[in-house]
Amino acid sequence: MRPPEILVFDSGVGGLSVAQCIAGVIPAARLTYVADNLCFPYGDQPEAVVVSRCVALIRQSLAAKPADVVVIACNTASTVALTFLRQAIDVPVVGVVPAIKPAAALSVNRRIGLLATPATVRRPYLDGLIAEFASDCTLERVGHPDLVHWIEAWVRGESDLPGKALERVLQPFRDAGVDTIVLGCTHYPLILAALQAQLPEVRHWVDSGEAVARRTLHLLQASGFCQGGEKAGAAPVVTALFTGEVPAGIGDYLAGLGLVSERLAGNWPAFTEAV
Repeated sequence: MRPPEILVFDSGVGGLSVAQCIAGVIPAARLTYVADNLCFPYGDQPEAVVVSRCVALIRQSLAAKPADVVVIACNTASTVALTFLRQAIDVPVVGVVPAIKPAAALSVNRRIGLLATPATVRRPYLDGLIAEFASDCTLERVGHPDLVHWIEAWVRGESDLPGKALERVLQPFRDAGVDTIVLGCTHYPLILAALQAQLPEVRHWVDSGEAVARRTLHLLQASGFCQGGEKAGAAPVVTALFTGEVPAGIGDYLAGLGLVSERLAGNWPAFTEAV
């Protein structure tokens, strides 16, 4: 049987944390990564723009290269565009949500931190997750507008993470004495080591990557694919497409994640090849 094809979509490089989890759980998969970095970050865009771009870009990608599962590796896009996308395509779609339920199961002192984007911490959908799964917990929300930009610049090799600024961002979690933190943006697992160094007292760091990977595997198995134990050659990510410029140094960063790409293309769908 051919290896399964999976399309992973985000507005920036954050979805690579999810792609890495998928490659670990489904090593036989061939991944296409599409980043709408021309409109990054989606949290700053009107919802109508997010919906229209998600649907249009994913349909274009599927027309060029069919996929067996589409993964929306962006909390904002998952919240506002998932329903519209499922109506627009005939491919199973998996979205991401803040991992409130597993965090509540892990927390001992019932004090949980949520590190997310400003858009995510404001959404009523989050209030529903907390009411359903963590009503007995105190939840400290931190939504910082610059953190995703710091991570994007760090991935490009343009600057180090600003340690003192990051310390200030995380201070509310120290003050609240949380023992568990939910990483409510797919960018944040990329800097987990830096976050853990800042808050060594936090016992549990929770994100949605592994759950998304398991759900993707379940959908593939339901479609007749076997789990498979061999990697798809030397390149779990076979194509990485960016609607803007290809981020500097992204090939080396992918390799560091174990996600070596056969092809990088910018200004997609014009398919300007990276040098």
